[in-house]
Amino acid sequence: MAIILGHNIEPPGPCSYLPDELSSLEQLVMQDVSAEEYERMLVRGWRRFGPMYFRPACQTCNQCVSLRVPTDTFKPNRSQRRARAACAHFRVEVGPPRVNEERLALYRAWHAEREQTREWDASPLGPRDYFLQFAFPHPAAREVAYYDDTAEGGPRLVGLGICDEMPHAWSAVYFFYDPAYARYSPGSANVVFQVELARARGIPHVYLGYRVQECTSLRYKGTFRPHELLQGRPGPEEPPDWRPEDASEDSPP
Repeated sequence: MAIILGHNIEPPGPCSYLPDELSSLEQLVMQDVSAEEYERMLVRGWRRFGPMYFRPACQTCNQCVSLRVPTDTFKPNRSQRRARAACAHFRVEVGPPRVNEERLALYRAWHAEREQTREWDASPLGPRDYFLQFAFPHPAAREVAYYDDTAEGGPRLVGLGICDEMPHAWSAVYFFYDPAYARYSPGSANVVFQVELARARGIPHVYLGYRVQECTSLRYKGTFRPHELLQGRPGPEEPPDWRPEDASEDSPP
């Protein structure tokens, strides 16, 4: 059974996604959280990084909307199919998250490119922080590793998806890749593959986190269709209300 070690609601501060808005997160630090317990949180809009569970608690903005893709009805668009085909030759390994220099180097290369092209703040992630964020022990934790076995010098790790697998839900948490492979659109291919993987395992929904329509970095999630959006921020005993986008008040015009 889950044990709550800490609970906090942040005071409003600058938003990382929308510079004209203030943001706040409700945060829980927890241990011994089962996959089933986390699933009950996930369907109500919570996300997880290591032992930290969070969801938006903003008072004046509701732009962060939880989005999930039904695996049975998902139909990739042309560019997503093209990306999946371009990455089809990569060898894929699914297993528990690991920490090693190969993964740290891949993250550093990817983040350095984002710092240059998107003016992200530096993120000097060392083994300890990587472990806490991406490889903290949890029964749901998974990683999807993509290898290019044709690379010069031997097999090369070119992409890594951090995920959570629950009985009826698959959560795509984070993805980073070798910038030298950007032409293959590995980010799109990774989402398509994870939907395929979840479908093969009998999991009905893949959760992509928060779509923020006015933020370029998060708007792309809405291109995976059909998808459903969570209404509001349901409490722990309140049934979550997921609606197809066209039926949702949060739909863009």
